[in-house]
Amino acid sequence: MTSFVKSAKRLVVKIGSSLLTDDGRGLNRAAISGWVAQVVALRAAGKEVVLVSSGAVAEGMQRLGMAQRPKQLHMLQAAAAVGQMGLVQVWESCFSEHDLRTAQILLTHEDLTHRQRYLNARSTLRTLLEMGVVPIINENDTVATDEIRVGDNDTLGALVANLIEADGLIILTDQVGLFTADPRHHPQATLVSEAQAGDPALEVMAGGVGSAVGRGGMITKITAAGRAARSGAHTAIVSGHEPRILERLAAGELMGTQLMASTQQLSAKKQWLADHLQIKGDVILDAGAVRALRREGKSLLPIGVTAVSGTFERGELVRCVDAQGVEVARGLINYSAAETAKILRTGSEGIEAALGYIDNEELIHRDNLVVLA
Repeated sequence: MTSFVKSAKRLVVKIGSSLLTDDGRGLNRAAISGWVAQVVALRAAGKEVVLVSSGAVAEGMQRLGMAQRPKQLHMLQAAAAVGQMGLVQVWESCFSEHDLRTAQILLTHEDLTHRQRYLNARSTLRTLLEMGVVPIINENDTVATDEIRVGDNDTLGALVANLIEADGLIILTDQVGLFTADPRHHPQATLVSEAQAGDPALEVMAGGVGSAVGRGGMITKITAAGRAARSGAHTAIVSGHEPRILERLAAGELMGTQLMASTQQLSAKKQWLADHLQIKGDVILDAGAVRALRREGKSLLPIGVTAVSGTFERGELVRCVDAQGVEVARGLINYSAAETAKILRTGSEGIEAALGYIDNEELIHRDNLVVLA
């Protein structure tokens, strides 16, 4: 087996806080310079690279003399604002030593879930890559509230991979990779060298948060790999402490954990729907509706819905779940929660009688629906 990175042309590389900041002791310029040299080597091999860089909050904490990561949102935002200055300066100065230009891109969940802003971000990133610029991406922690947060940079890396239709996502962490169990508590655990992204068994193997500096843990990396796979991107979870790790992966060396995407990939719009993180509610389906969505690729009709959960308006994203609560699909619904409740188990011809009007015969049209299971 060889690493998928060898044949990949467009890569997203996510570097965790502990690797960039010496576990919270401020930015490690020598380490960042080393990552830059490796990115330069990848580009020399004909690969396009987008960096997702953690470290802004950790750098801000160091500059502000904070011993622990603050819990209050306004304090986190202040730390991010201060730390972002140093983070960008170091990346820019290190890349300039190789005569390469960089661009800073700060994103929030809203940028990725609002369709027009999503397309604008996609266009900008593609243009930067065409111009030979190295984009450096981070979550816009200085303005993000809980409602518009992506949440962690593993997830952000996967969303960026979808956004630019990357061939692969490399998640650099302080762990060797994914083990069959937590090796700190189970010495007999073995490294998972290769598996299928999205396999539910992987979540069972993944442990909790392993760093006091960052927000992620192995579970977020497994989830990110599943998201990246929706656009056909493979994921490598590898130790950033390994010397020349990016260059070795690009040479074909199989290291860490490689999570492969299936051959089927979603269209750009379906990817966007699948990764729309703000779910507003659920509709519960009967067995016939589940079959129609999974096997027949049909739209969701009111007659196949048995119950509604949550509060949502027309055009918002809802989950479609079966009777056991397993998510089958998600999509943009044509009626509000209150309206949907009135037309449950109703044939298309009965919608107008129940509501006094009819906007759409479908509760969710198949063009605005993505099947997940």
